[in-house]
Amino acid sequence: MSFKDHFSGHAALYAKYRPDYPPALYEFLATLTRRHDYALDCATGNGQAAIALARYFDCVIATDGSVPQLLNAQAHERVRYVANLAEQPAFRDGSIDLVVAAQAAHWFDHSRFYAGVRRVLRPDGALALWTYGLTRIDPKVDAIVRDFYDTTVGKYWPPERRYVEDAYRTLPFELNEVPVPSLELRLEWDLGALMGYLSTWSAVQRYVRTLQLDPLPALRERLATVWRPGEQRVVIWPLHLRVGRPQAQ
Repeated sequence: MSFKDHFSGHAALYAKYRPDYPPALYEFLATLTRRHDYALDCATGNGQAAIALARYFDCVIATDGSVPQLLNAQAHERVRYVANLAEQPAFRDGSIDLVVAAQAAHWFDHSRFYAGVRRVLRPDGALALWTYGLTRIDPKVDAIVRDFYDTTVGKYWPPERRYVEDAYRTLPFELNEVPVPSLELRLEWDLGALMGYLSTWSAVQRYVRTLQLDPLPALRERLATVWRPGEQRVVIWPLHLRVGRPQAQ
């Protein structure tokens, strides 16, 4: 089975510039399961979620269909990286306490994915899927980034991006859903860090491959009119989380 790989070609950039998730997220995830033997991080990318989960679980199995992504992942004594698709978890039935997918579930074949999740989860286990959308910085910066998102690279977004734009509300979800807290990502970045992050967008990469032209220098010139060199800004992403269990409780 193949998978939609939008990130292998820039795995090093992805590892460097994708934002980390807040500690409160992992603290909440740890409360979902009575046992903390095994967690499975599907489509782990650079392993950032897997590393954080290792604080709470004895073993985190971090899988990805992209070998370049795994080669750029962070090493940890309690994280095992495995080349494996999210839709085909190669683990024993009823062996996993927690399954997660961070900023990735919109790419999955959902019927296959949920069948695999139900098979490998323990009866009292849980599934957590999360995503984040556009940054919030200040109105002037946000307007420029939004125009770039919609107008410059808009037609280069894969169709699955609609699930992110809908805050995962329309993402197929086949488990028994449970309430979740309100969370956000919050970092302090300069303009260079923001540009590095924007370079990891799948639409930007498709734009470059299609037109043989980098749209980011022109965007940086626009942003430089409202963002001074070296200035640090608070960058916020609303985090959208969905959690479910294989059995109602």
